[in-house]
Amino acid sequence: MLEFTEGKTDIRTTLFVEVVLPLAISKTYTYRVPGMWNAEVEIGKRVIVQFGKNKVYSAVIYRVSNQAPERYEAKYILDILDGRPIVDAAQLRLWEWISSYYMCTLGEVMQAALPAALKLASETRIIAAEADSVDRSTLTDKEFLILDALDISPELKVSDIVKLLGQKTVFPILKRLFDKGLILISEEITPRYKPKLKTFISLHEDYADDLGRKTLLDMLGNAPKQQDAVLAYLQLNRQLSKITKTDILEASGCGTASITALVKKGVFIAKERAVSRLDGEDVELTGDFTLSEAQRKTFSNIKEQFEEKDVVLLHGVTASGKTQVYIRLIEEAVANGKNVLYLLPEIALTTQITERLRLHFGNKLGVYHSRFNDNERAEVWHKVINNEYQVIVGARSAVFLPFPALGLIVVDEEHETSYKQFDPAPRYHARDTAIYLGHTHGAKILLGSATPAIESYYNAKAGKYGLVELKERFGDARLPEIVTVHIGEENRKGSMFSYFSSTLLEEMKNAIAQRQQVILFQNRRGHTPLLQCKTCGYIAKCIHCDVSLTYHKSSGKLHCHYCGFSEDPLQVCPACGSTHIESKGFGTERVEEELETLLP
Repeated sequence: MLEFTEGKTDIRTTLFVEVVLPLAISKTYTYRVPGMWNAEVEIGKRVIVQFGKNKVYSAVIYRVSNQAPERYEAKYILDILDGRPIVDAAQLRLWEWISSYYMCTLGEVMQAALPAALKLASETRIIAAEADSVDRSTLTDKEFLILDALDISPELKVSDIVKLLGQKTVFPILKRLFDKGLILISEEITPRYKPKLKTFISLHEDYADDLGRKTLLDMLGNAPKQQDAVLAYLQLNRQLSKITKTDILEASGCGTASITALVKKGVFIAKERAVSRLDGEDVELTGDFTLSEAQRKTFSNIKEQFEEKDVVLLHGVTASGKTQVYIRLIEEAVANGKNVLYLLPEIALTTQITERLRLHFGNKLGVYHSRFNDNERAEVWHKVINNEYQVIVGARSAVFLPFPALGLIVVDEEHETSYKQFDPAPRYHARDTAIYLGHTHGAKILLGSATPAIESYYNAKAGKYGLVELKERFGDARLPEIVTVHIGEENRKGSMFSYFSSTLLEEMKNAIAQRQQVILFQNRRGHTPLLQCKTCGYIAKCIHCDVSLTYHKSSGKLHCHYCGFSEDPLQVCPACGSTHIESKGFGTERVEEELETLLP
């Protein structure tokens, strides 16, 4: 890869950039650089390019060279979007590895890696042409509908027409209208990232002292609302270093017109500034916790293993305090000026962990996952590039962030299947991707689990990974006793009570007698998982999803748990006409029903 810096290139030199487009295409494409931008092109920056006849995209520069493509004439890039690269060399190596290992295109990796707000694509817009006369008798019903819609709205997006016609493929219809001269088609590119703006208010220096303020309030005697706004500002100024227009409106109860009038009079000075969507309240940092003897030994063992291995598996029993060990390792990495990635399998787990970590790392901690909106994800991306966040907690997509100095990756609950992306491509596994990411940065990777994945445990036992075990629960708490009951044997002995074994029923009775509580888990909702014809075997299924319908006694209906479809339960088999319909299996409603009989 070649890099060009300002002052080292001549505008007379013809440069070409090879770019990655956010499309599922099997290769990169080369574009020509206008001479005036020779010093600005750099690997990892985004550029605007035309692809095909009409479409315009933002693409990432993959290589810079002076070699023109052999098989086609290169188009010029249209613009450079970034002052500095938003993707670094380590990320591009990661993209290449994902593309090769998971058999997908670089464009698909780019599509998954970059927040939507950093990917620009032109949108096709349909405009009514100025036709002298239209013989509508020659139009199809769908063409007629589109022209009618354009009479109401002068411009439509393709997505609007898709909704209007209720079909996905609309381009053949649009082409016919275009060929008839009835519509015009244009491409427009719109930035997706919009900074959050706030209006900050300050008081003119003429009113900075007590005399000036008294004069001001006297001057506003006939404008009580404006006077209230000034008084609110003076009160807020004692508490806040920066005061927004919204702060004054809320504190004074006056309207926007009062603030506008004060700005026009030169009393207030208003300045609009971009602010972060991510800034939360400051928290008081606390690092006060003491590791147990077992945790201290585990911490030391991990450090020793990291001397020889880049990847270490921490096999710690449930409630052993693995998170406390993680925090000590993260603190050490941050103290050394390194970035840390803490991966979790589920978004739902991030809230609890984030609250604990924020007490230790404050505003150095960022969170990244798919529940954030496009603008919030773009802001996290930029904060990571600028090293404002040293610690990132996130789900699998966080592996794509542009860490400037990654030193440690923690993959918690590494055995979870949620780390695997199934659809769409790239179908990557975040744990394995994190391991490769760590190698590109020279970072250490810690895999943690109470029940490690078999492949991770094998790698640890084979010596490929380091292995550290934490077998004691924190505070010497006892592990729960697990008893497995052979239901087939219980049935043979005749000791089953409905769906409950004699062992389970006896334990529940003992717990209740001691005024304790019991939790029963059943992985089926409703009363009966399926209704089946005894004669021909027909099973009631959802007309949309083709999955069996569950009977809910509370509603008296059969329900689809995928799409919400419902219908009345079967009385007569629609396949053979038999009335012999039986229910099979049991759900939570049926468990509750049986318990009311067994334990009234």
